[in-house]
Order: sequence, then C-alpha cells, then structure tokens
Amino acid sequence: MGCTLYVIRHAESQWNPIGRYQGLLDPDLSERGEKQAKLLALELQNKGIEVIYTSPLKRTKRTAQIVAKTLGVPLVEDRRVIEIDHGVWSGKLVEEVKKEFPEMFATWLKEPWKVDFPKGENLLDVYERIKNFIEEIKQKHRGQTVAVVSHTVPIRTLYCAALELPIELFWSFGCDNASYSVIKFEEDRTTLHKLNITSHLEKEGLYEEAHRAL
Repeated sequence: MGCTLYVIRHAESQWNPIGRYQGLLDPDLSERGEKQAKLLALELQNKGIEVIYTSPLKRTKRTAQIVAKTLGVPLVEDRRVIEIDHGVWSGKLVEEVKKEFPEMFATWLKEPWKVDFPKGENLLDVYERIKNFIEEIKQKHRGQTVAVVSHTVPIRTLYCAALELPIELFWSFGCDNASYSVIKFEEDRTTLHKLNITSHLEKEGLYEEAHRAL
C-alpha cells in the first residue's frame, strides 16, 4: 500500500517579486502571498490530506498554517525540507549576484549540481536530506495522503529523488508560488500525477510566474 504526497511551494514572500535570494533568511509572506495561501487552502479541501509537513521558515510555515487551519489537520515542522542555504548569495538580488559571481551564476543556471555556495550548501546536500524525508514519508504514511510545504530548490530536488531521475533534470520542473503537485508512491511505481497546479490563483488574478533563476 502506497501513499500520496501533495508537494506545495510556499505562497509569495516579500522578496519573491523583487528577485532577492532568500535561502535560510526569513522574510514573511507578502500581502498577495497571504491571499494566495487562502486560495490554495480552499483548493485543497476534500483532497483527503491528513497531515502537513513544513519547512520552519516563515514563508513556508505561514502558508502551511493557513492550509492546515482550513483543512483541520496537524502541522509538523521538518528541517529536511528547508530551502537550500544560498550562503553568500542570501539577501542579494539576482542582478547583484550576476555582477558579483558571474561564473557561478552561469553554472547555477546550466549545471546547478556543480555549484557549492560559499558558506552554504550544494544540491547534493539537499538531495540527501530530501531523499531521507521521502523514504520516511513512504514508510510512515502508507495508505495515507499527506502534504509538504517547501521551497523551489528542495521541491525540484524532491522530483528528481522521488522519480529516480538524474539531478541534471533539476530545472525541468515548474515551481510557482502557492502551486501544488501530486506524487503517488505505489508498491511497483512512483507517478507524478499533477505538476505545478496554479489554476486556483489564475482565476482570481493572483498568479505570478516564478523567476527563472530562483
């Protein structure tokens, strides 16, 4: 007996619209993000979600709290699904990073697995903690539907780990604010059933496409 996992990216933070790298820094949701999270919560009603896991950062935790309250389910913090530590990039705008770290920035867009963020992490670090999280979820929640609220880097890494795809495909998955995806872990296969669903935002004019470098 397998389990179903709803993979949710946090709603818009105060830094998302201006293209500032967040990493482990902790901006809260923007005003639009609060509205996005409420629409997301309504969208996820009646999906059978029994528990929500969340990164402990404000932008993820606040999103998860809004959804959990609407669904009436427990919330569990888990640092394994926290954003990658961008190290010295944290707090800098994309344009600033382009100027200060041109070679590293180009590598991040083309071969992100080769980037070791100074004073931070790399994708393989994230891959290991995310893979550990997935294996625990599969064992602990057999026959259940659960959700996780996380960030762009761990979410894209999660797709690679769950589907046993090479990390080279990291940038192949859309990951917009307040989007959700659905992965089904079955005994004989793992299937990505839905990816980056944002229709609940689009009909209210609250959809904003994610920055391609974040």
